[in-house]
Amino acid sequence: MSSVLHVISIVFWGLLVLSVLVFIHEGGHFLAARVFGIRVKEFFLGLPCRFKLHHASKKTGTDYGVTPLLLGGYTQVCGMEEGSEKDLARVLACVQEHGVVSHQTIAQELSLDEDNVLEALATLNDWASIEEVPYKELDDDEEAIFYRTLERDAHLLTKYDKGHDFSMPETTPAGVSRVPDMDPEAFLASEKKHTYLSRGFFGRFFILVAGAFINILCGYFLLVFVLSAVGTTQIIDTNQIGAVEEGSLADKAGIQAGDKILDVEGTLTPTWTDVATQLNLELAQGDTVTVLYQHDGAGRLAQITPEEPGEKLGVSAQTQTVHLNFFDACKQAWNYIVMTASYILQLFQPDKIANVISQSTSVVGISVMASSAAAAGLGSILILVAAVSLSLGFMNLLPIPPLDGGKIVIELIQAIIKRPLSKKLVSVLNYIGILLFIILFVVLLRQDIVRFILGG
Repeated sequence: MSSVLHVISIVFWGLLVLSVLVFIHEGGHFLAARVFGIRVKEFFLGLPCRFKLHHASKKTGTDYGVTPLLLGGYTQVCGMEEGSEKDLARVLACVQEHGVVSHQTIAQELSLDEDNVLEALATLNDWASIEEVPYKELDDDEEAIFYRTLERDAHLLTKYDKGHDFSMPETTPAGVSRVPDMDPEAFLASEKKHTYLSRGFFGRFFILVAGAFINILCGYFLLVFVLSAVGTTQIIDTNQIGAVEEGSLADKAGIQAGDKILDVEGTLTPTWTDVATQLNLELAQGDTVTVLYQHDGAGRLAQITPEEPGEKLGVSAQTQTVHLNFFDACKQAWNYIVMTASYILQLFQPDKIANVISQSTSVVGISVMASSAAAAGLGSILILVAAVSLSLGFMNLLPIPPLDGGKIVIELIQAIIKRPLSKKLVSVLNYIGILLFIILFVVLLRQDIVRFILGG
């Protein structure tokens, strides 16, 4: 029963930590998009799923909610997926004219290929300029996909746009014909202004980097809070024992908490650093070790014989909770950020990549450590959350598609050459990046299974 509860604890804390941090990351993209007035259709805790609890905001139009796949979160910023703008104006005008129309009717009226029409409709739906009707009908024994207009106020603003006012008499409901008083190309341009595509390099950079920035900011303030308010546990570097593990070698030898270890195999041990160093050195041999310790002011000798080389004595140091002042906590947290960034940057140093990977962990390791940290107390779990948040932030800035850093590199290249890269090239780069991360995931997963499950 205890093993089942342990597994449940690991799964629970792993899901909680990762879901919250990914949700916070997506929240950064969401907030940045809203700052620029870009439409955001969905903002969810959990991965996309047909089963979900959600509520559409009347103010922003964004659908907020949660799905049962609590492995992160996602936000749908309009216009993030670049597509061909060919025939978009004509297709949009056709939908506006009909109110509700199938892709087949559009293809017939505009003399376009149905696949091209579907691609254009998908792009306009991504822009939140139209919406797919939430049901499908059969037309001439063939499945037809229907799209409709959105509710628009007198200024053609939709529910996703800032400043919309549906109380105006000129407002038209969703699914009602509304032909704008402008040519199709001008209307399409006005719609594009509400999307990610309309922003220049710096606007796109701000939106892309916002997720990682929020993660790093979250990690920083969590560290400051723990270091100053909650406090951290630090070892008191003396030779006095803080605790003895029940059934350990020390417990069997009669050594108790509060005793002082004075000497290990003839080597004096005035500090806990000395104690730990000498015990590890001697017990690693597997031979009997003589320990001189002080109990109630009197010296005693203990003969410690490990059952196998490297077995631990089973003692731990005395500890104390330390609270830093606010400014020292800020400085210490900043040092931790610099250290994390330096560690991630070692991935670009061929001679250090193997060492970095060997010290990294997958979702399995994070889950195990989160469960242990939660059992250790508030400070421990918050420190772990801060560390994972910082790592998530910096990892997302790596210049590898489809990470945010990789998208920033693509945006930079496009800004320099002043034209978009081909969709095929971007897709190839994304697939290469995904392949690299699948390989890394498999390596880290195997490493964690050996480390945490098989005890290797």
